[in-house]
Amino acid sequence: MGRDQLRQSMTAREIFELVHEDLELVEREIARESTASVATVTDIGRYLQSSGGKRLRPMLVLLAARLVGRADELALRLATVVEMIHTATLVHDDVIDVAETRRGKPSTNIIWGNHTCVLAGDWLYMQAFQVALRLRNFQFLDILIALTQLMVEGELIQLERLGRIDITQAEYEELIDRKTASLFSACARLGALAGGGDEATESRLAEFGWHLGMAFQLVDDVLDFTSREAVLGKPVGNDLREGKVTLPLIYALEAAAPEERRMVETVLRDNSYERVPFSRILDFVERRNGIERALARAQIFTEQARSIIGSFPASPAQRALAAVVELVIDRDH
Repeated sequence: MGRDQLRQSMTAREIFELVHEDLELVEREIARESTASVATVTDIGRYLQSSGGKRLRPMLVLLAARLVGRADELALRLATVVEMIHTATLVHDDVIDVAETRRGKPSTNIIWGNHTCVLAGDWLYMQAFQVALRLRNFQFLDILIALTQLMVEGELIQLERLGRIDITQAEYEELIDRKTASLFSACARLGALAGGGDEATESRLAEFGWHLGMAFQLVDDVLDFTSREAVLGKPVGNDLREGKVTLPLIYALEAAAPEERRMVETVLRDNSYERVPFSRILDFVERRNGIERALARAQIFTEQARSIIGSFPASPAQRALAAVVELVIDRDH
């Protein structure tokens, strides 16, 4: 299946229409399962749920299940679990990053404070596992536990590397493997299991999800430089301000002049753009082909994802997953 065929396969609206009834059920499950005996936890869960989000991760579970069989109650529960885990990571990430906005609204730590949000994130993690435990399937639990450990390891690695200007491409890709691609991979794997797929199918879909997740994060890295706050839901240039050197900057630094390198070091030291405006950093990254090269690297991962999903027999779910790849790479940047 060529790229033009993939582009014509489904629009974003058609993908949504294929799974929107299932996603509505997932939303109701999330609301029900995020209700705690302590009102603050419930309020934080509802606030995050009302903030929107693409629901890409539960969508991957549902579409993978449809691809190999059908999206039944089991797939709906697993889709709920992965979105709750993702939500818990967002709560913790905002505390760690001292974030001020999330999806265009004040982040939870700004409203409720760090201490409350850490505990609320813990509760959401445990509740997600409570939902998974009810399924009485050790294979699901094995995947979810391994996933959670990988994501925590990713967060720890990121903390160790904050403020470092000498991050390599290999180090950065190791990080996004843990923080992002592992979750996408687990979503596709869980969907395959829920739909009744065999071990080979499960592995292929897990690999598809991993490549999709790597591409997703690399495009996010680019958008942090090139998008607008209204699109991102947070200030542009946020990664560098928080001390994170991502792939576009890693590539640009390979050819940086000493004064350009000092400019980046100043932002990392200050954690702000007061002395070096973001526009100068963006100009540097663009001149040194950081944006172009990072997008080219993302394309390598999307080509792999396209190849894998293109090897499955044509069906509405297969066309939807193929179109998801295009939506990930072609986001507004």
